[in-house]
Order: sequence, then structure tokens, then C-alpha cells
Amino acid sequence: MNNQHFSYKKKLDEFWDFCIKNQYFNIGYPESADFDYSDLYRFFQFSINNCGNWDERSNYLLNTFKFEKDVLTYFTKIFQIPYEKAWGYVTHGGTEGNLFGIYLARELFPNGYLYYSEESHYSIVKIAKLLRIKAFQIPSLPTGEINIDILTQTIKQQQDISPIIFANIGSTMLGAVDNIIGIQNQLLQLGLKRDNFYIHADAALSGMILPFVDNPQPFTFTQGIDSISVSGHKMIGSPIPCGIVVAKKNNISTISEVVEYIASTDQTISGSRNGHTVLLIWKAIHHYSFNDWKKRINSCLEMAEYAINKFKSAGINAWRNTNSITVVFPKPTEKIWKKYGFAVSKQWAHLITTSHHNSKERLDIIINDVIQDLKNSPKELL
Repeated sequence: MNNQHFSYKKKLDEFWDFCIKNQYFNIGYPESADFDYSDLYRFFQFSINNCGNWDERSNYLLNTFKFEKDVLTYFTKIFQIPYEKAWGYVTHGGTEGNLFGIYLARELFPNGYLYYSEESHYSIVKIAKLLRIKAFQIPSLPTGEINIDILTQTIKQQQDISPIIFANIGSTMLGAVDNIIGIQNQLLQLGLKRDNFYIHADAALSGMILPFVDNPQPFTFTQGIDSISVSGHKMIGSPIPCGIVVAKKNNISTISEVVEYIASTDQTISGSRNGHTVLLIWKAIHHYSFNDWKKRINSCLEMAEYAINKFKSAGINAWRNTNSITVVFPKPTEKIWKKYGFAVSKQWAHLITTSHHNSKERLDIIINDVIQDLKNSPKELL
């Protein structure tokens, strides 16, 4: 074995050891690691490219269009929109889904402004710049929900007759779900007609939680959304970042382009798309039944409640929003939040009890470390 090959193998082995060591302590970010896609590994010898519209024949034959159709069918059911009235696709992640939704809204309402809460994912600022939309950040309530009164006041002040609303269905830091029914009611009271404003739902994490709980907050098409984006590598679990976006089919014609090169139309952001991630999501949705998902989600919620009780028993102010697996607590020292990969913002940190964080013993190690750290911090943080 020559030195170059030895170095190559050594670096890979070192990275493997790093991944094994850190897999269960990246708890500040919502990724599920309890998956097994080994039966799909054989497909990685092929360059699978889902180029263009999965609902048409593409000139690039190595695609997973028929699997993508199944994926969309599944998500139209859980997001409550008739299949024949929906269109969507498997994205590279939640940000692409958000970009798609706001791009579609901008094409429908070119003179509309964009409104998002201070708790929205950081991608919304980039999206507004990319699409050159005038955007307004709206303050949030202490729980992380958008302040609807300030939202409607801002829309009224701007005399905006076709506002575009970016609603959080599980906000990034606090797991808050914006009140989409309340938003619609307030906009209707302003004199706007329902067809004259657009609501995109960023459901990156909670899009695979709310469909499986008994009393979900409103989040579906039947309850007023116009498009929705969810991540595949979060609650579903995937070794490759991916996602799904679903929108109303009758709005898609505004962005559809005929592409002679691929002998198909294209309505996507990226054009060429990862056909392998379609297989990953397809397997996941067929691997778990509806009841399996309910059990899986309930287990995550129970672990979140366990973490909160553990913090509270030590006098630590920890909390979570309804139907959220995001456990919020005072920000510990930099040494601790870096050690466990906690997400931090302002005075808060959070941990997220996704499905592979199912060991109370392992969670206790983390929480006890935080408690000890906070006990040595200024009392006002507790």
C-alpha cells in the first residue's frame, strides 16, 4: 500500500470514527438518524437525475419519477389537498421548498410584499433578496408565534392589497406554529379577499409531526395554506438533505416552462434534481404505517416532556410549545452549547428530541451537564 492510499484511507477512517462519536450528541438540530437505507445502496452506481416535471416523460431516462409521484400522493393526503389539485416535488431541502413557495407567490402577486416573523428561518432573508421582494420582519409573541396585530397593522400601513405571508409551522428556534386561521381572519377584516393574498407554510420539522398528533394546530390546505415545505432529513430521516414542497396545481402554470432539451416542462427551482433522495423518502413513507408514525412522534414528544421535567426538577426554566419536540431552556456557557451542538439565540438554547434520542440515560448525561453549568451561572438565567 503506497503512502497516498494509506493517507486517503486513514482520513476516511478518522471521519468515520468522528461520525460514530458525535451522531447522538448533535442534539440542537432536528435530524433523525434512526434509518436504514442499505437496500437502496445498489442504486448509487447510477446517475439518477429527476430533471423537469415528474408528471411527464423526460428525455433523461434514469429517473425516479414514478416514485416521486407516489411521494407527492402521500403528502397530498397528510396535507389535505386532492391529488388532482396539487403539484409539488422532492427538493434539495427546506430552503428550496421555501424559495419555490415564495417564488410562486411573487409570480402570482408581483406587486405584493412579503411578511415574516422574527422567528422565521434565516433563509427567508436570502429568499427576499434573491426574488427582490420588499419584505417586512414582524415581531413575535414570547412563545415565538407571529404577532398578528402588528402583522395586520403593517399590511394596512403599506396599503398592500396582495400580501405574501411566510408562516412558521414549527419555528426554527422555539418550535412555534403561527396561527394561520387568525391571520386569515384579520386579513379578511381588512377587506382583503381570500384569493388576493398568499400563505406559504414553512413546516420543515413540524410538517411530519402535526399530521400524526391528536389535536394539531391548523397547518393544511383545507385550513388556508397555499403551499407548504417540509424537510426530509428532519423527522423522516435521511443521510442526504432533502425535502418536499406541495402547492396548488392551478397556480403552477405561472412558472411552468417548456424545455426542448429534456422534452418536458420544468416548474422546479433547480432543474436537475437528486433522484436518489426520492427513493429515500419513498422507502420511509412505505416503511412506516400511519400508526407507526403516530407511535414514533408520540415517543419524541414524551422524550421532550421528560427533558422539561428533568430541567424543572432542578429549578431550570425549560418549556416547549404545543406539539413541539423543541425543548427551550436558558443558554448555557459556550463550552457546553458547543460540546453538544445546541442551537442558541439571544438568551435561549434548545435541544430537539428526534427519534434517535430515545435513551433517557443518554439524555440525562446531556441535561445534567447543562444543569450543572447553569447552576454556576448568574441566577437570573434559571
